[in-house]
Amino acid sequence: MLYAIVAHDRPDSLQDRLQARPDHLARLQALRDAGCLVLAGPLPAIDSPDPGEAGFTGSLVVAEFESIEAARAWADADPYQVAGVYTKVDVRPFKQVF
Repeated sequence: MLYAIVAHDRPDSLQDRLQARPDHLARLQALRDAGCLVLAGPLPAIDSPDPGEAGFTGSLVVAEFESIEAARAWADADPYQVAGVYTKVDVRPFKQVF
């Protein structure tokens, strides 16, 4: 089943986010290589594809997992979560229509 993982950044987390980014992207690439990733990306803090110093307010990942527990475990091990970038992570079942 698909799950939406919506993570919320803490204020002033840009430097920690940038430091953890290579490991974060490697995990997403592994999901993609396994054919499980539907989409993933950051949520810019301003209306711009490159927010610069404004940074980001969070991230969105939609991917296939065996269960909601597996999706939560994957989200809990995310390098951004480990680095304290995220203050809150919501994991919910997702039904793709289009």
